Amino acid sequence: MKKILVIDDSALMRRVLCDIINSDSRFHVEDRANNGLEALELLSRKTYDAVVLDVNMPQMNGLELLKELQDRKIAVRVMMASTDTREGAKTTLDALELGALDFIHKPNNAMDCRGDSFKKKMLSILVAVSESRIPSYKSTAIAAEETKASRKMLELVGKHSSSVMGSKVIALASSTGGPKALQSVIPRLPRNLNAPMVIVQHMPAGFTASLAERLDTLSQISVKEAAEGDVLESGKVYIAKGGKHLNVVYSGGRHIIHYSDEPTREGVKPCANYMYESLRDSRYDQVVCVVMTGMGADGTQGIRNLKAKKKIHVIAQEEGTCAVYGMPKSVVKSGVTDQIVPLDQIAQEIIMNVGVK
Repeated sequence: MKKILVIDDSALMRRVLCDIINSDSRFHVEDRANNGLEALELLSRKTYDAVVLDVNMPQMNGLELLKELQDRKIAVRVMMASTDTREGAKTTLDALELGALDFIHKPNNAMDCRGDSFKKKMLSILVAVSESRIPSYKSTAIAAEETKASRKMLELVGKHSSSVMGSKVIALASSTGGPKALQSVIPRLPRNLNAPMVIVQHMPAGFTASLAERLDTLSQISVKEAAEGDVLESGKVYIAKGGKHLNVVYSGGRHIIHYSDEPTREGVKPCANYMYESLRDSRYDQVVCVVMTGMGADGTQGIRNLKAKKKIHVIAQEEGTCAVYGMPKSVVKSGVTDQIVPLDQIAQEIIMNVGVK
C-alpha cells in the first residue's frame, strides 16, 4: 500500500481528498499538513510514495514548498491540485518546472470533488505519479553551450540533407512529465525546421494555451495552441487544445487543423491516437512520430493504423529519461519503433529526419 501525504489548508478539502485516496486499496493517507511549512517538516524526516499539494496556502504556499524542496535536494513525487484560471495555469506550469509531475483541476467547491468523474481522474493521476521516476532537480533550460551544440546539429543535418526527401510532418505525443520534457525538445528546434509539428500533450482545457506561450518564449521555433482552421506551416509547432481531439485534414490543397468532440479515448482528451489516424489521408510523404513520457498506451494504436497507409518513422523516448515509461514502452513493445533515444537527443533526431529549409 502506497503512503500519501496530503497538503491543503482547507480542512474540508483535506477530508474529501483523503476519503478519495483511502477508498482505493492501493493507497493510504499517511499524513496531512495544513501548509507548506508543516509539510516541509514532515518531508524532511519521512518519505512518501506521493504527495498531493495545494497551491494557495498561508505561511508557505505550494510553489514556495517546491522551491524549498529543490534547494534542499529533497526529491518527492508531487501531484498538484490546481484551478483552471489563466493565472492558475501559469502557476501550474511553474510547479511542473519546479518538479511536480502532474496536476488535477480541483473544483472550488469541495462537494464537487465527491463526484465519480473527479474521483476517477484523481486516482488515475495519483497512480501515474506514485509509479513515476523520482524527479531530479537538474534544470531543463537550454544553456548557452547547448545552443552551440544545436548549431552543430544543424551543420550535421546540412551534410546529410540528401537523405531528407519529400514532405514531412512531425506528430508528438506526451503525458505525465510531458510539459517539462517538452522544454528539453522544442527549444532545441531551429526556426527553419523543414516540417510542421503537431503535439498532443494530455492536459485539460485552460492549460494548453499557457503551455504553448511558455514554450514559444523559450524557443526559436514558433509555438502556438492550435486553433480550428490553422494551416500547417513548416517551422511551426501546434499544440492540441485541452478537451478536444486534434485532427489534421487535407482540404483545398492545404493541411489544416480540425477539432472533433468524440468521447475520451484511452481515458484522455485530446487523444494522440486520433491525431495519428487523421494523418492517414494526408499528402505528407512521411510522418515522423515521437512518443514521450506518459502513463498508458495512447499513441500506439494510432501509429499502427497510420503505418498501414503511410511511411512513418517512430522515435520513442528512452526509459531512463522518462518520468513515466508507459506510452513509449507500449509503442516499443508493439514493434513499430525505429529509434529509442534519451530525452536530450530527441530534438537532434527530429532534425536529422526532417531537415532544415
